Amino acid sequence: MLPIILALSLAFTVTVIDPLVLGLNLPQVSRALHVPPQLVGFLGGAATLVMAAAVLAAGGLGDAFGLKRVLMLGLVTVTVADLLSVFSPGYGFLLTMRFLDGLGMTALLGVPLALLKTSVPREKRPAALGVFMAVEMVLCGMTPALTGWAVGAVSWRVLFLIAPVLALTSLWLTARYVPEAPAKERRRTDVAGVILVGAALLALVIGLAAAQNGVFRPQTWLPLLISAAAAVLFVLHERRTPEPALDLALFRSPPFSVALAATLTLNFLAAGLSVALGQFGSVVLALSPEAVGLLYLPGTLLSAGAVVLAGRLVGKYSPRPVMVAGLLLLATSGLLMAGTLTPTMALWLLVLATWLCNLGTLVTSTSVSETVLSEAPPGHSGTVASVQLASGMTGYAFGPTVYLLLLNFFFHRQWLADAESRGLSVTRAEQAVDAVRSGLALNPGSAVYDPNLLRLAGGLDLGRDFADALRLTMLSVSVLPLVVAAAALVLMRRRKEPRTP
Repeated sequence: MLPIILALSLAFTVTVIDPLVLGLNLPQVSRALHVPPQLVGFLGGAATLVMAAAVLAAGGLGDAFGLKRVLMLGLVTVTVADLLSVFSPGYGFLLTMRFLDGLGMTALLGVPLALLKTSVPREKRPAALGVFMAVEMVLCGMTPALTGWAVGAVSWRVLFLIAPVLALTSLWLTARYVPEAPAKERRRTDVAGVILVGAALLALVIGLAAAQNGVFRPQTWLPLLISAAAAVLFVLHERRTPEPALDLALFRSPPFSVALAATLTLNFLAAGLSVALGQFGSVVLALSPEAVGLLYLPGTLLSAGAVVLAGRLVGKYSPRPVMVAGLLLLATSGLLMAGTLTPTMALWLLVLATWLCNLGTLVTSTSVSETVLSEAPPGHSGTVASVQLASGMTGYAFGPTVYLLLLNFFFHRQWLADAESRGLSVTRAEQAVDAVRSGLALNPGSAVYDPNLLRLAGGLDLGRDFADALRLTMLSVSVLPLVVAAAALVLMRRRKEPRTP
C-alpha cells in the first residue's frame, strides 16, 4: 500500500511545491524577465487560477475515462510545461507556460485523492491520508531550501526543474503500482459551467490586482462586476443542467460546506505567506533566496509525525477536533507575525511562524479530505474530490493578489503617517516612495531597496513602514481561520466515542 500512497502523494505535492517555489522566488524571476509591476501577483497565481477553473472538469473526466489515465496525462503535461519554462525568453512566454502547467496540475488535484479512496479500504483511509500529507510535508519543508540554494548558485531557471523530477517519479510509481478505478458511464462535460467558473475567477483576480491602483477606476470595478455576473450565471446554470460540473446539493451538508471553507482558507493563507516571506525577506531583511527557502526546513520531520498522528485521530474520533486544531495553528502563525514583525526581527520568529503555518495547513487538510471523501457517492469520487480542490485552488490563486493588495494599502497609510510625523510634505514623501516602489509591494523584482539610504535621502523609515504594513496585513488575514474554526465547532457533527479495540 505504501508505493500507492507515495505515488499519489508525489503527484499531489507537485501542485503545492510548483507554485510555492515560484512565489518564494518571484523577486528573481520578475527582475530577470522585467515583469510589469501590476502583473507580478497574476504571474504568481496564474497556474493555480487555471487549476481552480478547470479542476471540476478533471474530476468528471477521471470518473468517466479512468482516474489513473487522467492522472498520468496530467503528470506528462506538467513535465513538458515546466521543462519549456526553463527556456523562457520573456514574461509572456512564461505566463503561457504557467497556464499550460496549471492545466496539467488540474489532474493532480482531486484525482490522487479519489484514487486513494478507491485503492485503500475505508477503515485504513484516515491513516493513509496522514501518511499522504506527511510525504507532502517533508517535501515542502526541504524543497524551498534546496531550490533557494540552487537559484542563488545557478539561476532562477532551476525553479522549473523541481516539478518534472517529482512528476516523473510519480508517473513511474503510478504506472506500476496504482490500480485503475472502474470507469463509470461517460458523462457529458459541463463546458458552460467550467467556462463560467473560469470567467468568474479570472475577472475577480484581475479586478483585485487592479485595485492596488484605485478601487473606483474602471479597470477595477468592471472586472469585479463581470466576476459577480459570471458567478450568478454559474449558479443558475448548475441548478438547471442535468449533469452539472458542481452538484449544488452537496452544499446542503454543513460538514461539507465547512470543509470547503477550511480548504479555501488554508490555501489562501499558505499562498499569501509565501509571497509575504519573499517580499519581506528579500526587500527588508535582505535575505538571499536560499535563506528564504530555509525558513521552511526546520520542524519538517516533527510536522510530518504530527500529520500522521492527525490522520489516526481523524479515524479514531472525527474530523471536527482535528480541523479546529489545524485552523487555530494557522491563526497562531499569522498572529505571531503580526505581533513580532520589525525590520530587525530575529529569524527564529519567522521560522516558527512558517512552521506553524505549514503544520496548520497539513493538519487541516487531513481532516478536510476525510470529510469531503465521506460525502462522495459511489462512482463520483473524482468529481467530489475535485470540488474540494477547486475551493482550495481558488484560495491559492487569490492569496498572492489579496496579500499584495492589503500590503500596498497598509504601506500607503504607513508612509503617509510617517511623513506627517516628521513634518514632510506629501509630495516629498511620494518622491521618496516612488524611487523604490518597484522594490516594495507592487514589484518584488527590484534589488535597489535599502532602508538606511532611503531614510537619509527621503527622511522616511520605509523599512519600518513596510514591516508595519505587513503586520497589519497578517493581523487582517488571521481573522479568517478563527471564523472558520468557530463554524466547524457549531455546524459539524460532535466528536464520536473512541472505537474499542
